Amino acid sequence: MERLLNNIVKMEYPKNKLEIQVLDDSTDESFDTTAKQILELQKTGLDIQHISRENRIGFKAGALKEGLTAAKGEFIAIFDADFLPQEDWLLRTIPYFKNSQIGVVQTRWGHLNRKFSLLTRVQAFALDTHFTLEQVGRNSKGHFINFNGTAGVWRKDCILDAGNWEGDTLTEDLDLSYRAQLKNWKFKYLEDIETLAELPIVISAARSQQFRWNKGGAENFQKMKWNVLKSKNIPFKTKIHGLLHLLNSTMFLNILIVGILSIPMLYIKNEYEHLKYYFFAMSFFVISTLIFFACYWFTFKSIYGGGFKQFIKYIGMFFAFFSIAMGFSLHNSIAVIEGHFGKKSDFIRTPKFNVNSIKGSWKNNKYLSKNISPNVIIEGLLTIYFAFGMYSAFIVGDQGGDFGLFPFHLMLFIGFGFVFFKSLTSKV
Repeated sequence: MERLLNNIVKMEYPKNKLEIQVLDDSTDESFDTTAKQILELQKTGLDIQHISRENRIGFKAGALKEGLTAAKGEFIAIFDADFLPQEDWLLRTIPYFKNSQIGVVQTRWGHLNRKFSLLTRVQAFALDTHFTLEQVGRNSKGHFINFNGTAGVWRKDCILDAGNWEGDTLTEDLDLSYRAQLKNWKFKYLEDIETLAELPIVISAARSQQFRWNKGGAENFQKMKWNVLKSKNIPFKTKIHGLLHLLNSTMFLNILIVGILSIPMLYIKNEYEHLKYYFFAMSFFVISTLIFFACYWFTFKSIYGGGFKQFIKYIGMFFAFFSIAMGFSLHNSIAVIEGHFGKKSDFIRTPKFNVNSIKGSWKNNKYLSKNISPNVIIEGLLTIYFAFGMYSAFIVGDQGGDFGLFPFHLMLFIGFGFVFFKSLTSKV
């Protein structure tokens, strides 16, 4: 919070047109230290308010809604506590609202601690593709995009017209984004404005973030699907894109099912000769991996540049990313299933530690989860299961084995093994 407030007060904007609200639901000692710092800033003449609630109804959405009732401004810029906007951030974003149809301006996330560890590199790799490829592509073609919860600005009238913040899903940003676009508000995505933030550095923090994002996506599909389909304001192609966007997180369930069934399929394929052609037909799904590979290379090249050496680095990064993403498939599938079936859960904030150096200490941080989920044990068993899958490649059939699925099982083995062991060691 100290880092955030020291950064926010440097923002360039006419002081008589700038109001800062610190929406703080904290219940620990950080509340008092934040209040003390805000009091000192108020003495400088800055219009900054410390807003807290007696209860946490609605979680983040509830806090945003509470702040909106008192906000004096026409435009609402939102930053999570770990985001550090540049000093000219408002001067570069607010002018886009000269277009009265613009309801939201969203900027690209940057990463303060991208190089901290393999985990942060993989998270940055995935987020870069979302912000460099997905957001750019959807926005340029006029399809729905989403406000990313932070590092963006809302027109206050847009929020109110869309029905205000609602806390009935874990991704209130995605929810309000769709309701606003169904009301014909336009979103503007600015790839050239980077807003730096901190990535989770421990697996338990990444797990809580992934759970919230993936469950929230499924919840919003259930909440918004009929509104999207019945809308008379948007073209059919945008409806399809919108529904598939809301179903993004469901791919983890598909990955898990295909992964678990792939080992029995390996034995069936080599035991029953007449079924072999069905399995050849199913290899069509390999194409999806190649599409992923091409898309992520486009993103990687735009950030780091092309060339043979960069391509070799990219192959290693893609292999690590794809493996770890599959290693999260059990955890994220549970989130997706809960979301689709309407099981409610609390908004669990993602711990951030203000640690940017490998020498930084985080292991005794009080915000770390102290409990190991029973799902971690299942992930350990799946690590063994996919090791058996690799072994099976050598023994099935009577033609010296079948190695078609070996790379798939290797990535699953590495991914689940990484998630399992990191989940154990992050507790010590």
